[in-house]
Amino acid sequence: MASCPLLLLGLVALFHGSVSAEQRRIPAENLLVITAATDETDGFNRFMRTAKEFNYTVKVLGLGEEWKGGDVARTVGGGQKVRWLKKELIKLSEQKDTVVLFVDSYDVIFASGPEELLLKFSRLGHRVVFSAEGFCWPDQRLASKYPEVHSGKRYLNSGGFIGFAPDLAAIVQQWKYKDNDDDQLFYTRIYLDKTQRTKFNMTLDHRSRIFQNLNGAVDEVVLKFERAKVRARNVAYDTLPVIIHGNGPTKLQLNYLGNYVPTAWTYENGCGNCDDDLLSATMPLVYMAIFIEHATPFMEEFLDRLATMNYPKGCVLIQVVYHEQHIHQFWERHKDLFPDAQLVGPEENLQEDKARTMAVDACKKDPECDYYFSIDSDVALVNPDTLRILIEENKSVIAPMLSRHGKLWSNFWGALSPEGYYSRSEDYIEIVQAKRIGLWNVPYITQAYLIKGSVLRSRLSQVQLYQDDGLDPDMVFCRNVRDQGVFMFVSNRDEFGRLVSSANFNTSRLHPDMWQIFDNPVDWREKYIHENYSKIFEDEKPCPDVYWFPAFSDKMCDHLVETMEDYGQWSGGSHKDERLAGGYENVPTVDIHMNQIGFEKEWLKFLKDFISPVTEKLYPGYYPKAQAIMNFVVRYRPDEQPSLRPHHDSSTFTINIALNNKGRDYEGGGCRFLRYDCRVESPRKGWSFMHPGRLTHYHEGLPTTRGTRYIMVSFVDP
Repeated sequence: MASCPLLLLGLVALFHGSVSAEQRRIPAENLLVITAATDETDGFNRFMRTAKEFNYTVKVLGLGEEWKGGDVARTVGGGQKVRWLKKELIKLSEQKDTVVLFVDSYDVIFASGPEELLLKFSRLGHRVVFSAEGFCWPDQRLASKYPEVHSGKRYLNSGGFIGFAPDLAAIVQQWKYKDNDDDQLFYTRIYLDKTQRTKFNMTLDHRSRIFQNLNGAVDEVVLKFERAKVRARNVAYDTLPVIIHGNGPTKLQLNYLGNYVPTAWTYENGCGNCDDDLLSATMPLVYMAIFIEHATPFMEEFLDRLATMNYPKGCVLIQVVYHEQHIHQFWERHKDLFPDAQLVGPEENLQEDKARTMAVDACKKDPECDYYFSIDSDVALVNPDTLRILIEENKSVIAPMLSRHGKLWSNFWGALSPEGYYSRSEDYIEIVQAKRIGLWNVPYITQAYLIKGSVLRSRLSQVQLYQDDGLDPDMVFCRNVRDQGVFMFVSNRDEFGRLVSSANFNTSRLHPDMWQIFDNPVDWREKYIHENYSKIFEDEKPCPDVYWFPAFSDKMCDHLVETMEDYGQWSGGSHKDERLAGGYENVPTVDIHMNQIGFEKEWLKFLKDFISPVTEKLYPGYYPKAQAIMNFVVRYRPDEQPSLRPHHDSSTFTINIALNNKGRDYEGGGCRFLRYDCRVESPRKGWSFMHPGRLTHYHEGLPTTRGTRYIMVSFVDP
């Protein structure tokens, strides 16, 4: 029974404690926010933007002064901030009701307003509160001296602290060290001194109620999306921190998700057809550098897209660093669009880092260069408005979000490992898959990005952006940009295009793009499938159970014929090797099989992706396996093999695709189905007719009377 009064007494004390906390509610006007910054970097501007968003008043110390506090990103230092604060707080040492919040600025954002901040500070019940983290820095030997904690982070971090002005003033008045001595070590020693910790009533924000340090705690923090806002939540302690500090390697993981209104320039509605000369007078001048550093699939399409950008060509100066000879074909067609372009060919023997340095220096040296746009050849930039969109975002460095089709491989990283390499951020997949849309501050971009010329000529002017022994140029670029306090962004607010994979690109083939159906299926379809393929069910039925539909583009037809003629080993009619045909070819033809040119698995992929869906619609109830052993191009000539005698195909169904034009390339030809006395005599290039094989559709090949006729034949599901 004796324990009951003690329990009741404890509950009463707890009740009175909570009431007194409410009674100590601090008015917002009693708060003073102080930060330190020597330069107005992107990080500083972001910090100030969030402060304005939540109605904080901020006093900045050190702006415009020389930084003498050491390289705090890599080693100890930061004492200069304490010296500035010491001088400032002398003025406030008698203001007992004033609460001072000191935070860093370059890597900090606010997530909520002063009312919530002061309420949480009041409820902690201490006069001075420092932020906490999981690392004992800068002196690991002091770890054992820290008070034990039952839950939360144990060690002090000096990137954020809050307290009553007289107490903080008394603390910083103890500073008597050099500017490049360590500020965190100074505060740590005061906190570990039990006498001083008691005197100033100090504690740490162990459970991130106010301060969230991200270093070592990224896995604890998620973004909580609500209708009107996004909030960082610590899931380990179920708290909503007010101040987010991207310290250590996580410095550039802060994604400020506030609304943003472009201020650079506006493209007026209704001006989509304006004359380029008129627009050029008002549009920014862009230096575009195109890098073809390795053999790349779909190069012709990549180059042609450059000529179709919805941007005044007079405002684009192109510099091409390349290793592909066929760029000259593009240049002959489009050089008038880019009269000031410069080509840098393989004969220059430039290493990649020097080539990229040469290109960016051209913009650095030209005061008229408003933007520098770098694009690599494995970028399929299909949105013609990309340049306009990126410029309107008004960012120092920005990239369009691009990824490989159906893959998570993209042109940005959401986070860095402690060693400075790739680390997957919590929201990376959602951004790549466009489940979260926005403008994202990221630590690494590559392959396509836009840089403001003014930034190149100011904050990046003294930096060798790409050159550093031992690192790839893209890694060097991003590291150097980060080190100068310049933010990089990636936008997925629009659809821009995709990345092309070059890993399995075999240039020993005549038309190597044909083999890219697995690695780059979207590009393959755009290049090689007929533009009207999607309208297949609107087309003709020339004979009973025979269907006619568009399948191949002209380019696919031409490339397939040219590949076969380049291979050249046509079978000789009756002398055909039956082993090659597997015994399935009833009537030998002059042909070359897909397995002879190494295209068998690519062809079966085509059958599965583009023919099977047609079959299931046209022949209800039949579900093809899309298996085929006999896949070959047949050549008909009057003096070689002009026709084919009546026969059944060894298939469940057969497709027959015309590969060249009747009238222009040959005369005659076609197919007659004897049972129905029905002829298909005017096949269109790229169109396939499909008919059942064995039993019903006994047919013959009609004579070719002039020229050479090519058809692609496949016996499906034999």
